[in-house]
Amino acid sequence: MPASAADSALYRKLFSDDDTATLFTDNAEIRAMLLVEGALASVQGQLGLIPQEAAAFIARSAREVQLDPSALAAETAVNGVPIPALVAAFRKEMQAPDFAQYLHWGATSQDIMDTALALRLRRVCALWEGRLTDLARALGQLARRHADLPMAARTYGQVAVPTSFGAIVAGWGHPVLRHKERLAALQPDLLVVSLSGAAGTLSAMGAEGPAVRAGLAASLGLGDPGHSWHAERDGIAAFASWMAGLAASLGKIGEDLILMAQTGIGEVTIAGAGGSSTMPQKQNPVGPSVLVALARQVGALAAALQGAALHRQQRDGAAWFTEWLTLPQLCILTGRALALALDLATRIEPRAEAMAMNLDDGSGLAQAEALSFALARQMPRPEAQAQIKALCAKARAGGPSLVDLVAEAFPTLDLSGSGLGTAPQEARDFAQAAGA
Repeated sequence: MPASAADSALYRKLFSDDDTATLFTDNAEIRAMLLVEGALASVQGQLGLIPQEAAAFIARSAREVQLDPSALAAETAVNGVPIPALVAAFRKEMQAPDFAQYLHWGATSQDIMDTALALRLRRVCALWEGRLTDLARALGQLARRHADLPMAARTYGQVAVPTSFGAIVAGWGHPVLRHKERLAALQPDLLVVSLSGAAGTLSAMGAEGPAVRAGLAASLGLGDPGHSWHAERDGIAAFASWMAGLAASLGKIGEDLILMAQTGIGEVTIAGAGGSSTMPQKQNPVGPSVLVALARQVGALAAALQGAALHRQQRDGAAWFTEWLTLPQLCILTGRALALALDLATRIEPRAEAMAMNLDDGSGLAQAEALSFALARQMPRPEAQAQIKALCAKARAGGPSLVDLVAEAFPTLDLSGSGLGTAPQEARDFAQAAGA
């Protein structure tokens, strides 16, 4: 098994997301870094820091030149960053030493790499925003369709009170809406240029340094942080925390589906479920299981990235390398979780008969809370609760149903009502919020 599922021909379809992974290839990174170098030269030419003719040549070359990632590997291993090798190879490919000398003027490796990362993360965020919207809408449609479908709500794995399948789905969907809002809120701190020079002072660019940074931000469509942030990794850490939170919410969907599809419960079916190599009857909840595994892995990787936010002094190679090792996998797995959750949302079908049977097996115990509160209108609540609890024991021991026992003991008690409470309305409210 390869070290990364994204690089596996065998496991890529199970654990990876091609649309996200394509933004974390060597070629994607090099292309983004070249674009930053070209934009930097263009802005510096406009401000007179370098000759305009050289700036124009560098900017044009940055869009045209093709560099082989493997040709940069040996020098990257020595320097710890790919920029020295990239700059040298770029200058060679330009075949114009008089112009090439102005490439990478006053910048440092981290400026180029962090800005290139921001360019790629912008595309990641745009991709995921679309998926979050689609997922919320798909869940909203499911919630609206089954807003009034009764089923058992469970706590500690035990039947508690009646709810509706639509309300359960709404409980999956509300966090999706919140995660979308949080993603929008964190982007201004994440999608920013980095231009600080060797150690955060921009000294090589003189008084024009801040103007170059602002111009670079405008040219690339990124934010201008107004200062150096080489060692300020809180934006990346916040993004990692967001991914962990999203993956946990999607993993909760997976956990619930695994239990609802379990033999003996069978409250949902999932179209296209997985099969067994030896047991032809199996319909394995593979998709939900992948969601759970992804949630666990994303949480672990996010914790590693939080540790990488401990960035010593003005640049910390160890912390930065940890970020490189972690962030691409974190993004690719999160992208897969989003894509898979969206796919699953269209393949879930509730089984009303199984839900009804699990809700009321003849004992009527799921109505215990509603009956105790109904009885509390006739007597003090502690007494009412004690009475219902005693009748529950009789029903559990194989006697008549709790509803029949209560009707016999308290013939004047009003036992009407669906017992679903606000569940149907919550399902419809979520559907409306999700645009379904």
